[in-house]
Amino acid sequence: MKAIVVYESLWGNTAAVARAIAEGIGHGARALATDEATPADVAEADLVVAGAPVMGFQLPTEGMREQVRRGASREARPPDLAHPTLRSWLERLPAGRGRSAAFETRFRWSPGGATGAIDRRLTRAGYRPLTPPAKFIVRGKYGPLREGEIERARAWGATLAQCLARGVEPVRPS
Repeated sequence: MKAIVVYESLWGNTAAVARAIAEGIGHGARALATDEATPADVAEADLVVAGAPVMGFQLPTEGMREQVRRGASREARPPDLAHPTLRSWLERLPAGRGRSAAFETRFRWSPGGATGAIDRRLTRAGYRPLTPPAKFIVRGKYGPLREGEIERARAWGATLAQCLARGVEPVRPS
């Protein structure tokens, strides 16, 4: 099975979750930033997992990232703005086959989310959701991730791989 985990990450939390998901999926799975995941990578994948942080209660936009860019000199930790948004990556996603899964990193109390938009765009491109989206919690604006989230992400990745291999729908991650 070939799998890619594509992510947008500003302060490293979503990247860490993406790497853990890829580790859980196992051999051959790769975590790729949005500018690293090429159309060829997507075309070869049996499973496309995509994730981003929640900003402004939704999937980040270019405008939101511009606000972060303008305020970067005042930030306690500089954001990584070198990669395109997941939103823009999804807009260029070629039609394909296979299965998909979505995840987000968020504050526990965030009323909105990013996974609905991610799931819709993946489905529109032909990638059927394998599981309900997963949500991983960060403790503050810059992180760190809540204790146990990396292990939970790794376990979710393993569940995705098992379900894809057996053709069984997994249960929602807890």
